[in-house]
Amino acid sequence: MIKIKEIIIVEGKYDAIAVRGVCDSAVIETRGFRIFKDKELRTWIKKLAREKGIIILTDSDSSGFKIRNYIESFVDKKYVKNAYIPTIKGKEKRKAKPSSEGFLGVEGISEKILSETLLRAGASVENHEKKQELITKADLYSDGICGRENSVEKKRAFLKKTGLPLRLSNTKLVEAINLSMTKNEYEKLVKEL
Repeated sequence: MIKIKEIIIVEGKYDAIAVRGVCDSAVIETRGFRIFKDKELRTWIKKLAREKGIIILTDSDSSGFKIRNYIESFVDKKYVKNAYIPTIKGKEKRKAKPSSEGFLGVEGISEKILSETLLRAGASVENHEKKQELITKADLYSDGICGRENSVEKKRAFLKKTGLPLRLSNTKLVEAINLSMTKNEYEKLVKEL
C-alpha cells in the first residue's frame, strides 16, 4: 500500500472505499453534484489544496468531468493534479445495470489500475516510517468538544476558529482534524477556546 501526500478528491463513498484499498491517503467525497451547492465543502477543499495539494479522481463519464472541471474552477491550478481512469466498458459489482454511459467508475477499476493511475498523475509518495499521532473521538470528548455539557457551543467555536465546515459530524470532524493539522496544533487550538 502506498502513502500519498495529496488529498484525493472522489465523487462518492464507494469510490473512497476503492481508493483507500490501494493507498494510505486522505480522501474527500464530493457526494456527487452536492459540491455545486455546498460552499463549506468547497472552502474546505480549497484550504486542503493550499496545504497539501489535491488529486482529482472522478469517473470518466460526463458527470465526472463536470465535477472535475468545477473543482478546477475554484481551486488554484498549481495545487491540482488530475488522475484519469481509463474508459473501460462494464458494470460495478454492486449495481444491477451499467451506468448510463456504460463505463466503469472509480469504484469498479482494479486496484492495480487505480494505483497506477494515481502514480501516473504525479502523486507524491511518502515514506511510511514516520506516523503522525492522530486525534480520536476520545480526544474530542476529553476536550469537551463532544458528549459533554456545553460541547455543542465548544464544537461550533472550534469549527469557526479552524474554518472547517459547521455541519461536520464528530466522526467527520476527527477525519478533518487529522487531515488539516497535527495533534499539537489541535491541542493548541483547544486551549485557545
